[in-house]
Parts: sequence; C-alpha cells; structure tokens
Amino acid sequence: MVLMTVKHTTSQAPSAPEDTKASPIIHVIGLGVTESGQFSDEARTALLTADLVIGSERQLNIIQPVLSHARKNTPCPDHAALNAGAQHSPHHNTDAIDVHTTQTHADTQTAQAAKPQQRLLPKLSTLKEMINTSGAEQVVILASGDPLYYGIGRWLSQQFSAERLRFYPAISSIQAACHSIGLSLQDAKVISLHGRPVLSLRRHLAQQQYLVVLTDQHSTPPALAALCEEAGFAESQLWVCERLGYQNQLVRKFSVSALCDKSVTSPDTRFDPLHVTIIKVIGQSRYLPSFPGIADQHFITNNEAGRGLITKREVRLAVLSLLQPAPADIGWDIGAGCGGVAVEWALWNPLGHVYAIEHHATRFNCLAQNQQRFGVAENLNPINGRAPGILATLPAANKIFIGGSDGELPSLLATLWENLPPQGVIVTSAVMETSKASLIQFAESLPKSATETLQIGINKGGELAGHLLYRPSLPVTLFKFTKHQQ
Repeated sequence: MVLMTVKHTTSQAPSAPEDTKASPIIHVIGLGVTESGQFSDEARTALLTADLVIGSERQLNIIQPVLSHARKNTPCPDHAALNAGAQHSPHHNTDAIDVHTTQTHADTQTAQAAKPQQRLLPKLSTLKEMINTSGAEQVVILASGDPLYYGIGRWLSQQFSAERLRFYPAISSIQAACHSIGLSLQDAKVISLHGRPVLSLRRHLAQQQYLVVLTDQHSTPPALAALCEEAGFAESQLWVCERLGYQNQLVRKFSVSALCDKSVTSPDTRFDPLHVTIIKVIGQSRYLPSFPGIADQHFITNNEAGRGLITKREVRLAVLSLLQPAPADIGWDIGAGCGGVAVEWALWNPLGHVYAIEHHATRFNCLAQNQQRFGVAENLNPINGRAPGILATLPAANKIFIGGSDGELPSLLATLWENLPPQGVIVTSAVMETSKASLIQFAESLPKSATETLQIGINKGGELAGHLLYRPSLPVTLFKFTKHQQ
C-alpha cells in the first residue's frame, strides 16, 4: 500500500479568534455613493467618538467636513453610550439611539478640540496588527456602501469576534448603478472581477442575463466587451456608470462593437477608474453552456472536436450526479485528461474547489486551456503531476473522481479510502475488465451500504447510406464509495 500524508485544510471561512479584553471596538462605516458621505445618527456618533479612523485617501477626504463641523459645533458623545447603542443585528433600528452628555463647558471645549488619529488603509495582511497595536478603544474602518456585500466587512468578520464589530451600511455602488438605469436588483446577477481573472466573466455569460460587474484596472469595459464578442454575445449592451453620487456622475450605454473598435480613440472610450459596469447579455454562445451538459465538441482536446481524452457528456453528468457537488467541497479529479469532468464540476459548483491532476503534457495543456475557455480559473486548479505522490501537497478532499490510474487502481483506492473523511465520496469509472474487477474486489471489502454502482451504455444516432443508425459505445461502469460515519 502506498502511504500518503494529506494536508488538511478547509475552504470554509475560519472562525474569528477570540479577542483579548484590550481589543478595541471596531466600527465599520459605509460611506455610500455621495461626495459628502451618508451617515446615520449612529454612524456619525461612531465616527465622532473614534480614537482612530482608517480608510483610503479618498474616504478620509470625505469625512473631513463632518469632523471639522463637529469640532466647531458639537460636544462629543461618550463611548459608553455608543457601545450600548450600536449593534450589528440586521433588525436593529439605526435611528433609535439617544445619546446624552452632561459635560461641563471645559469638558466640551476639550472634546471639540479632540481629533481622531487618521491613518491610510494598509494591505490586509497588516491591518489586523495595526488595529490591535493602535492603543485605541474605538476604531473606525471606512468602507464603500455596504461593507458586508463585496466589501471589507467579510474579511473583518473572519479576523475579529462578532462582539467587537459594529456595521453601519449605506447605499452601495451596485444599488446606485442599478437605479441609474432603472434595473431592479433582484433581476440582476452581481459579480466581482476585482482582483480576479477577467476570464472569470465567461462562466456568467448567459442569454438575457443582466450582470452588474465590480471591476479593476484589468476588467475594463473594452475587455468585458471583447469577452462577450469572443463568446458569441456580440449583440450585448453595456452601461458604464462612472463616479456614482458625484456631481460629475456619468452613465453611458455602449454596444459591444463600439467598445471593441480599436480605431476609436475619442474620450468616449476612456473611463474613470471609479465605475461599475452593467451588461445585458444578448446573443447565442458558441460554446458556453446555460445548463449542465457541455457538448463534447466544445472542449479543447488532443484530437478532433468531440474526441480525445475527455469523459463524454452522458457519463460526465452521471459522475457529477454521484458526486453531488456542494458548497465548500474540495474535490480531486485524478487522471483528469483534458478536463471534461473537472471543468463541468467547477463550473456548476462555484463555491467549491476542484484540483485536476494530470501528468501527460499534451492533455495537461488542453486541461489548462479548457480552464480558461470556460472561465473557471477561480475554483479549478490544474495540477501537473501523478497520484498518489502529488496528493500530499494538496488540500484534503472530501469528493474524489478517479478517471485514470495508470494501472495503480487497487493501491490508489486503498490509499484514498484510508485518508477520506467521514461522509467523503469516491467515484470511479472503468471500461476495461481488469479495472472493473479491481473495483468489485474493493467493493467486497466494504460494507454493502458503502457502494453504489451502475453501468451506462450509450447508443448515439448517426447515418448510414442516408438512413438513421444508432452506434453503440463501449459501456462504462461507475462505482460510488461513501465512507459513512462509524
């Protein structure tokens, strides 16, 4: 038996560590999409009582009028009232707080003169240390719009206990963009390409779909239009919503062809970095699916279209139905070939992660191309290597598909089963009698309840002498092994 040590990780968000008594209260304030910021009474109170305010240069500039006005006109409320009133419950009424002060004239003068320390937002890798070593009791983190919707709030929730966090949402750029063109938010799909491969857009392109896209310097409107055109959605429409909430707000509508025309160099194709793009997807895709079951000929293979080393569509769908992909799954596709199963697996389970292992150079190259072609670069990881040796370097899997084993199926099965977590699943396919015999032998070593098996025979229609003819394919045997809790 081949021995293997597996690195156990999880794709779920880690539990926030317990904070010490010295840890500050952290107020996360969404500024909205206006030049002056949008503050509820509670958010304003949190800002005015902060010892430290952290934000980008633009965000810090937005709050200066609020701080200046408060220093001139308003006594500063006390921390105790703020901590008692601010809550992070979604049912909390942000207008309910009533802060009272009994400061003397001298106390008021001191409070008015006080000014919170302000620091630029660092990289996230150093933000936690900045907060914990600041010596502040009340820290404000400035955010855009809703901090818990594609914002910094999610990261903060992973780093700090809920008892230390207070959230103050405002109108987000996503909401403002939809309102600017009269689009109901529930009729749109929101995706973020910020810090993500722009090719990830491909997995979301579907006829008549509205996409609200958060972008960065790589996912520009022309880049998004080019992807639409290449995928067969050349009739799509794009709205570029720039500087939302500012006096010079600009919302413009473009066709794909206008944005893809490289001969156009007018200001109409230059965009402010602060923008949101909305896409109405129109057209018929050349290869992107709108439902499970990617046609075999749409994969790039080491052979003619529809052939080569991929698991064919009918078998592929049966494999996935046995695997039952779920959010937070970590999957291994061993002997992934050109990526038929791995691509479809990753495409329809965006919250899971799939590691596709293939050692053959040509097939691995096809696998990598299909990863890009179908826009699954975020959650499909092509691994150039052999099992079981390479598996020790990967996160532990709870779902495994074996499409190829290089003749090592018995020892590979034993090793995988030993390391499989409770409720984990192994699915494997076999065409040759020797492989089927190995699977039957392994099944006999397990409780009967652990095994499910089926055989698939496909007869595909063709033509012979002008007449319809069904040609049989070699039957494929599938085994599913489930490691039930002892």
